[in-house]
Amino acid sequence: MTTSGQNILNRLIEQAKSPRGFLGSIMLGIMNRAHEGMNRWALELNPVQAGSVILDVGCGGGRAIQNLSRINPKGKICGIDYSHQAVTDSIRNNKEKVEQGIVEIRQASVSEVPYSKEYFDLITAFQTHYFWPDLEHDISELHRVLKPSGQLMIVSEQYKMNYHMKNYESQHDMLHLLERSGFRDVSVFEKEKRGWLCFLAIK
Repeated sequence: MTTSGQNILNRLIEQAKSPRGFLGSIMLGIMNRAHEGMNRWALELNPVQAGSVILDVGCGGGRAIQNLSRINPKGKICGIDYSHQAVTDSIRNNKEKVEQGIVEIRQASVSEVPYSKEYFDLITAFQTHYFWPDLEHDISELHRVLKPSGQLMIVSEQYKMNYHMKNYESQHDMLHLLERSGFRDVSVFEKEKRGWLCFLAIK
């Protein structure tokens, strides 16, 4: 790859990691559409309990929050994202539910989740964990804000884990990390033809 090509690739990766401005908003829209099928597949594996309080980590443009609020209309959906642009777009794309108080979206890091201990029934993370600053600490932080018997769902494409991660890029390593972080009944589901993975762990 040429130097200019590598520079363009690096810029796109940075926009995927932390979308900014007009280009970031376009990137968020692309990711909303590109991840839709995988998100729906994962949510079908683990039906959401009615009335659940849910956190979506790295909520991006807000499509996962739309899906979660649709299947959990009597619950509460919270979203956090490090990117100001993502928060802005996600609020806009969920405007009605935000105004109704069903959805709440904040700018925050997974390394310091702005909610109290044992607050959530379910935490989802779609195509984002390979960008987290400190995966070991961040998974422990999510364990903190989950209720007893609460569930953590991490969804990703295998090739993105391989590309972005220096550690924990294999299924075995991720399962071991979740177990060491205090989770039980840890499992992984795979849609091999698409390269989709869904890690599910119960506190």
